[in-house]
Amino acid sequence: MSTAKNYNLPTLSNEGGLSVYLTQIKKFPMLDAEEEYMLAKNWKQTGSLKAAEKLVTSHLRLVAKIAMRYKGYGLPISEIISEGNIGLMKAVKKFEPEKGFRLATYAMWWIKASIQEYVLRSWSLVKIGTTTAQKKLFFNLKKLKNQIAPKDEGDLKNEHVTEIANKLDVKEDEVVSMNRRLSGKEHSLNAPIGEDGDQWQDWLVDKEMDQELRFAQKEEMDHRKDLLNDSIKILNDREKEILYSRRLTDEPVTLENLSKKFKISRERIRQIENKAFEKLQKHMLNSAKSKNLLPLN
Repeated sequence: MSTAKNYNLPTLSNEGGLSVYLTQIKKFPMLDAEEEYMLAKNWKQTGSLKAAEKLVTSHLRLVAKIAMRYKGYGLPISEIISEGNIGLMKAVKKFEPEKGFRLATYAMWWIKASIQEYVLRSWSLVKIGTTTAQKKLFFNLKKLKNQIAPKDEGDLKNEHVTEIANKLDVKEDEVVSMNRRLSGKEHSLNAPIGEDGDQWQDWLVDKEMDQELRFAQKEEMDHRKDLLNDSIKILNDREKEILYSRRLTDEPVTLENLSKKFKISRERIRQIENKAFEKLQKHMLNSAKSKNLLPLN
């Protein structure tokens, strides 16, 4: 179950066919919790492709919704959706209904992972950067920019650059550079998606799908909070306080202030922060994988 060839799915070949594709996938009914559970059990126990196909087609709109968030990276939206669909099919293959959460929640991890992997492949690492922080900047800059300076086009103001750099723990010149790379690749939600002149904004008004996506996002956030609360216990009191002060608050405490409080150097505070974050991240990752919440390579 690695490609769409196993299923009778709508095809998305190019930008010209996007409007038709979006119309087609809206025709697939969404599933209630009981029907989804029974289909997933059927797929798991008997390998029924018909059951798997229903699970996939009922979530194609979810893929399209998530794919929209990556439309500003200058890549064909048809390719982004196709990559998201691959992630969805992988999620269906791995989904375990007995875990107690909905497929949409689980599939979001796979869909986003598949799309982000495609985006990273398409943008050379020379453009993006190779560190985890730089990749985090790549995928979060647009969101933070919209929160901090939604009307700003082109270069960011100095105070906004500083704020974003602090939040994402990167250098200010990296923020400026990444913003310039991305700013030329934005596409309006009002851009036509087909010959009939339909606009993304028009198609995105889908109350049923919006409700499903909000539910999935809330459930995903709840799982993340549970993972965080469980994993934070492995840290000692000093590591917890430094990590909370630096990374888990809206207004991070400066290295200078923490240095004075703990009577150690700023560099030592940074070392403790990074080590604690790595320990926390590793524990959360292992816990998520053990609970089948993450794509497994």
